Amino acid sequence: MRFTLRKGAGIAIATAALVLPLASALPAAADPDLTLLAHTVTAPGVKKHLQKLQQIANANGGTRAAGTPGFTASRDYVAGQLKKAGYKVTIQPFDFPFFEEHGTATFQRISPNPRVYTPTPPDGSSVGEFATMTYSGAGDVTGQLQNVDLVLPPSADPSSTSGCEASDFAGFTAGNIALLQRGTCPFQVKAENAQAAGAAGAVIFNEGQEGRTDTLQGTLGAPTVTIPVVGTSFAVGNDLAGTAGTVVRLKTDTTSEVRPTENIIADTKWGDPNKVVQLGAHLDSVLAGPGINDNGSGSAAILEIASKLAKIPTKNKLRFSFWSAEELNLLGSTHYVSVLTPAEQAKIKLYLNFDMIASTNYALKIYDGDDSDAEGAPAGPPGSDEIEKLFEKYFNVLRQAHNGTDFDGRSDYGPFIDAGIPAGGLFTGAEGIKTAEEQTQFGGTAGVAYDSCYHQACDTTANINDKALALNTGAIATAAVVYAFSRDLPGPDVRPATLARTAKAKPAATDVQGRLVG
Repeated sequence: MRFTLRKGAGIAIATAALVLPLASALPAAADPDLTLLAHTVTAPGVKKHLQKLQQIANANGGTRAAGTPGFTASRDYVAGQLKKAGYKVTIQPFDFPFFEEHGTATFQRISPNPRVYTPTPPDGSSVGEFATMTYSGAGDVTGQLQNVDLVLPPSADPSSTSGCEASDFAGFTAGNIALLQRGTCPFQVKAENAQAAGAAGAVIFNEGQEGRTDTLQGTLGAPTVTIPVVGTSFAVGNDLAGTAGTVVRLKTDTTSEVRPTENIIADTKWGDPNKVVQLGAHLDSVLAGPGINDNGSGSAAILEIASKLAKIPTKNKLRFSFWSAEELNLLGSTHYVSVLTPAEQAKIKLYLNFDMIASTNYALKIYDGDDSDAEGAPAGPPGSDEIEKLFEKYFNVLRQAHNGTDFDGRSDYGPFIDAGIPAGGLFTGAEGIKTAEEQTQFGGTAGVAYDSCYHQACDTTANINDKALALNTGAIATAAVVYAFSRDLPGPDVRPATLARTAKAKPAATDVQGRLVG
């Protein structure tokens, strides 16, 4: 098929030439008018939603992050579109730990030998000698540093328990600033113990072994402390620890609190309620920007597809999900799966996830359901391999190159595959670097990030690759139709009660966004 892209106007994403070769998966008697569907799901329709999300961000401080007015307006827009289309829409509330750093922190040695340390700014655009810990409290404090159970020089292997036990603070002088060393327990434990001992603030420095010397950019995991907490490099901490009576100033300007937010769940009015085909994308952005590729692109695509499928009676029930607080550790999808009963989980026959489907320097990546790429993460639950093959067939029909990508736990499929639900989806790359082979396959520029505006203010409607958006939305529309009418959905008829796997082969000391927790 010829694939024609008109700049600015967008294109029809799928045509009969794309969809009909996959229609063999459908029972003939239930085959809907795929040609009509193919011509009605269009890139301009998706981009209209993206433009609306950009307008919402523009009107709300440049962000659509969970817990902000920008997310509330995004929620209302999406829910309104779904209700207008005729879906049964559920707004699912939950509370989550919100964090925002309002201004660049200050850390300086007052005496002896005064020195101002280089900060890491809130947007993370550079890495300085120290960084505010996520969920740090706010304050402007000056006090004497007090070493807490440090191991200097460091042991050969990570083993420091600095600040891990309340007994480490025996004799700690209230009002001092605790100097702590990274080690064997979470940063949250260290900070909570320091606060309980009366510390006015806490400085946690890297432990010192190979690979543990750089500036700590970590998270406390939850808003449980009110004192300022920063992470530093080993060099800074080691230097500070060596001089008794050192006085420092520590200033952080943050909001760290529990806030409400909501997921949006939309069900078709027809289809077998015991055979649910669920599609999802996270609706929230990061605080730093409007999040149009990450993840307005996935949200807008499934919203447009939902609007076009709304009036078509399907054999299986379709469910469209728009998650909140994904950027803070998959909190929305995790909450959703956690409150499902085993019977409700069993009704969800597969989950399709779409996160960043239009990166400017894109590669077309399909979640590796069978672990055929063998790149570290395990295969998805049984049936995930079939989903991968459907997307592969779609791109093969187009003679379009594609690659596998691991289920690495960094998006909202994680809680579903942990529950044993077959999953799949598409991705075009984030902060990772495009390879020379991918340049040959997809064009673009090798040696450059797939999305150079990842988690930044420049993630606007200008940060969308129209061809990637078109190809992926066509694939999503195709999968939605195939599974909406299929008599034989992926995976076993009876799912195992438990699943002996983890969502991500990731270091235990990081959260799913890669922030250190200990």
